[in-house]
Amino acid sequence: MEEPSVKQCCATFYGSDFARILLGESFHPGGTQLTERLGSLLNLGPASHVLDVAAGRGTSAFCLAEKFGCKVTGIDLSEENVRLANQQAEQRALSRSVSFQYADAEMLPFADSTFDAVICECAFCTFPNKPRAAQQFLRILTPGGQLGLSDLTRSEKTIPELEGLLSWIACIGDALPVEQYASILQQVGFEIETVEDQSGCLLEMVQQVRGKLLGAEIAVGLKKLELPGIDFSTAKQFAQVALRATREGKLGYVVISAQKPGSIQ
Repeated sequence: MEEPSVKQCCATFYGSDFARILLGESFHPGGTQLTERLGSLLNLGPASHVLDVAAGRGTSAFCLAEKFGCKVTGIDLSEENVRLANQQAEQRALSRSVSFQYADAEMLPFADSTFDAVICECAFCTFPNKPRAAQQFLRILTPGGQLGLSDLTRSEKTIPELEGLLSWIACIGDALPVEQYASILQQVGFEIETVEDQSGCLLEMVQQVRGKLLGAEIAVGLKKLELPGIDFSTAKQFAQVALRATREGKLGYVVISAQKPGSIQ
């Protein structure tokens, strides 16, 4: 599958109503609690300017701004997400500190040394060119600036039942062992600071998605909900396999913090 179609398909799904039904407001394991954990690891504060990569509709960006008092710029590949996130910023009276724009993580439209921190939650694994994205993160960080990643991992190169487009939409398509994520970051110049296993958050999320899939299927059958084009049978089977793989340790979730070398200004 060509790079633009993979990234655009993921962005389209995560901008859909169906995604919100399954995943709620926070589209990653651990929700805003894990976002706050990342903020703490990165020592965010009122003087921090943070880039939230793959920001969706802004749940994490708003969480960080409200919890740590920092300024947040969010980027996303869904124009609808960007529009709705900026709308939310206005409604929350946060538009002076939180803003969103359409941008690609592999071609960030920002000058060198613009941000004090970068956060990327459950998205790095979907980027076709991870080293390029990591280089971009390093470039736009100030010396001493920090990167916080939370992402899916997998211990086996392939899990046959979890292949295909649905695996990309579920962020499993190109998930890597934690050591490879760390290696990619180190190769472009980051210094790894913290690695935390958060696989329990993934297990909880997969279990919740299975329940919500069943509820959505029943609601559609009763004509209380319209979700055209959704193959519930395939989705439920995929969720069951993902649950088993998580319980067996083949899929996991990790938090990584890293620093750009140099003195903090």
